[in-house]
Amino acid sequence: MELHPRIVSAPVDFGVVRSEFGLASEYPSEAVSEARDAADAFAGVRADRTDIPFVTIDPPGAMDLDQALHLERTPTGFLLHYAIADVGAVVAPDGALARESLARGQSFYLPDGTVPLHPPVLSEGSASLLPGAVRPAALWTIDCDDKAEPQRFSVRRALVRSRARLDYPGVQADADAGRLHPSIAALPEFGRLRIEAGLARGAIELRLPAQSVIPDGRDHDTEHWQLAVEPRTAADDWNEQVSLLTGICAARIMLADNGSDPRVGLLRTMPAPPASAIASMRRTAAALGVHWPAGMPVGRMLAGLDPNTPAALVLNSEATSLLRGASYTVLDGETPDVVQHSGIGAAYAHVTAPLRRLADRYATEICLARCAGTPVPHWVRDGLGAAADTMRRSDAVGGKLERACIDLTESTVLAPRLGDVFEAVVIREGNGNRSAEIFVADPPVLAKCAGSPPEGQRVRVRLDIADPDKRVVGFTFPAE
Repeated sequence: MELHPRIVSAPVDFGVVRSEFGLASEYPSEAVSEARDAADAFAGVRADRTDIPFVTIDPPGAMDLDQALHLERTPTGFLLHYAIADVGAVVAPDGALARESLARGQSFYLPDGTVPLHPPVLSEGSASLLPGAVRPAALWTIDCDDKAEPQRFSVRRALVRSRARLDYPGVQADADAGRLHPSIAALPEFGRLRIEAGLARGAIELRLPAQSVIPDGRDHDTEHWQLAVEPRTAADDWNEQVSLLTGICAARIMLADNGSDPRVGLLRTMPAPPASAIASMRRTAAALGVHWPAGMPVGRMLAGLDPNTPAALVLNSEATSLLRGASYTVLDGETPDVVQHSGIGAAYAHVTAPLRRLADRYATEICLARCAGTPVPHWVRDGLGAAADTMRRSDAVGGKLERACIDLTESTVLAPRLGDVFEAVVIREGNGNRSAEIFVADPPVLAKCAGSPPEGQRVRVRLDIADPDKRVVGFTFPAE
């Protein structure tokens, strides 16, 4: 039987997914009006930092620009200025816009469009850090040593102006050609140092193929979609480290002992993985012939693997079991048992994406108050519990929504190919309670496989199930 490696596309109706998850198609008119008329509540009291030549780095075509950065090498290390859209200054805490964003929790990104946290007139317009526009921002200043470890950090309200809108592929191309924008010329060195600092802390970075659904680029009366592996560049990793560092600094501000002022905060937490899960991974690594010295953290072991090998796919897939129990933890006087995020290896708070995520608006206000020596606003403190609940719920919806869109595309694209044979890597062997799991590279599909394919091996499998109505795909081994 012949292999069929061609990439195919198909018309996919994501409206059924939107309906299933009850995603709002329109923003309430009262909230849209508020967004259109939004004004800076702190106008006139901000520091003017339009002198800093900020740039933004986002996916190509993005308009909801939360973050702008300027990074420079200093005689003692690095100086990072990181401007975050000041959403708390333009959303009235008791208005219709605040109520609607509390209900939504975050922006949801579907292949055919976005269900935004805030109306686009705000998130892609007046509050977005678009190039050339003066915008209110929460401006982080983080002074780091020559290992990129933070020594001093604070946040204050300011006016900023971005000079350029950059994207990840462009930044990577510029880095490779040695022509990075001066505002981020130090980013590769800084990013590499921060990645190493994360591994030293015990951070775990999974490197699994990230599936995405994209238009196939051809002319059709009905738009066709195809599966792709989401590209990941070193520039993505460097920029991510800027956001992670800021979140770590935010958590330190929240957790700092401030005398008579009780701790107030909203942390993103994850408990440490059980020892049994680490032991299971060590057995898997040994079976695959992967050298894992005693005492080496799991994150460093994974980082040392070639991500394109079957062994790396298997171990990164199993490592997902280590990163469970993520939640949002409220600080209000008492310090809870879990304040760390085990995947990051530090206490951490979301503060860098307030246009797209509700928690960041609350956490940013706390940090602004603590740095200014003023009380945390009542609307923040009183609303932390509800904000945390909304974030837990919307995170769960977001994960299921993304999987539903991919499952629908997989099953629709593969439906005409029942009986075809594909090459795959077995990323998890089956047992009496579960089927094996495989990764097919072309088109990129993660699916269950009947039979007993050997873990960590390249095999040939036959497509036996592709049901768009049930959004299910299934393969069988052996293929013949």
